[in-house]
Amino acid sequence: MSAALALVPGQTQSADTEPLQPQDFADDLHADVEALFLCALLWAPPAAAKHSVGILEPTDFVRPIHREFFILIRGLIESGAPHNAAMVGAALERSGDLAGHHGSERSRHLANITTLGAEHAAIDHYARALFSQAYRRSFATAATALTQAARELSEDQLYAHMCDLGRRQRALTDRRNAIEGDNQ
Repeated sequence: MSAALALVPGQTQSADTEPLQPQDFADDLHADVEALFLCALLWAPPAAAKHSVGILEPTDFVRPIHREFFILIRGLIESGAPHNAAMVGAALERSGDLAGHHGSERSRHLANITTLGAEHAAIDHYARALFSQAYRRSFATAATALTQAARELSEDQLYAHMCDLGRRQRALTDRRNAIEGDNQ
């Protein structure tokens, strides 16, 4: 396969290393399922929080700042530490991620998420809605990758590339089925 062609265009290898962009700190969060999930997560009791972070992966988040918060909060939950906004802020401060302009934006965004008013009792619903968005987005991304492959790969590479995409989509579908089965 061509080294320049990504299996899924636009997706980085590591979900937690993307640089933050100004649009990552957009202010209109009331209809943003990722932000609502994170708000509910910050207020959720430990057992509910642990269950909900088990449903999602960092790659399910489209906004890097939300992915970053999810990874941090999940780490707090998995270590048994409190996972509220104060503890997230303290962890960001310890790591130096509240320094400078991006740090100020990070802090403001955390405050905005914390005060969205999402019901912590609905955390599983938010998690499932977030995964649903990621699942649908994956099909659009796979279609783009296949279209790109048709233009850029040699003919002897096309079928293998399509199979790789299919395996990725099968894994996501298996994950979706497990999440839905967990809901019953």
